[in-house]
Amino acid sequence: MGRATDRRSVLRIDLDATGEGRGRIRRQDTLAAEEPLEIRVGAAGPGRRRPLAVTMRTPGDDLDLAIGFLLTEGLIRSAEDVHTAQLCAGAETPNTYNVVDVVLTPGVPEPVTDPSRNFYTTSSCGVCGKASIESVRTRSRFAVRDDPLTVTAELLAALPDRLRAAQRAFDRTGGLHAAGLFTADGEMVVLREDVGRHNAVDKVIGWATREGRLPLAGHVLLVSGRASFELTQKAWMAGVPLLAAVSAPSTLAVELAEEAGMTLVGFLRGPTMNVYTGTARIGG
Repeated sequence: MGRATDRRSVLRIDLDATGEGRGRIRRQDTLAAEEPLEIRVGAAGPGRRRPLAVTMRTPGDDLDLAIGFLLTEGLIRSAEDVHTAQLCAGAETPNTYNVVDVVLTPGVPEPVTDPSRNFYTTSSCGVCGKASIESVRTRSRFAVRDDPLTVTAELLAALPDRLRAAQRAFDRTGGLHAAGLFTADGEMVVLREDVGRHNAVDKVIGWATREGRLPLAGHVLLVSGRASFELTQKAWMAGVPLLAAVSAPSTLAVELAEEAGMTLVGFLRGPTMNVYTGTARIGG
């Protein structure tokens, strides 16, 4: 299986206060791995699975990533829609651990290839692989607006430190995003890391889907970067009532959160935060 990190030789240059070279040292540095993952989907039976998406991701938790992607794109509704999911080899090649084969449960329709939905995504952008915003405004089947979750501002303020303390791969590389799922009491349920923040979220949601935990009512999803339209959409598709980010949200993220009835929190840093939508869920 691919590794989440890799070691490379680098030239470390230190400058003193005057800008003159103080030292040049060859050393080993740990980098976050980034490799393509192809997701293939098909019906049960002898037919071939068709390539559906390619995403640049950090290897690890790839089945969670594939299931989370299918769920948040509205292509499956639950784990029961998936008959099998496995890392697979090519027809004449050994297993590279960069392809996931998903077989749908009989009766579940196969995804229809639509030229307006190009599912090639990079580690920095998931929604950029699609032709229009309207094509990704998939509506969730979960009534997030009715979720009675309430949390205190003090509890929310403590979550970024808990997330950061659990980021083992970030400690080694300094180059990975994280997504963490928390209960209303602030207990971390699961954390996933990836070079792409949308991948980290898909890994969390895929894990929750496979564990039969959907909808994620009464939970908080925290992301280490900004809150984009896509991350807000993914949270809504999983039934998350509160999405928090340590950085800024986008205008579309705020609009979508308002439409969904979600609580969206940005700039969650230390004792301060901005609550953009769903303010009634934040107490104290």
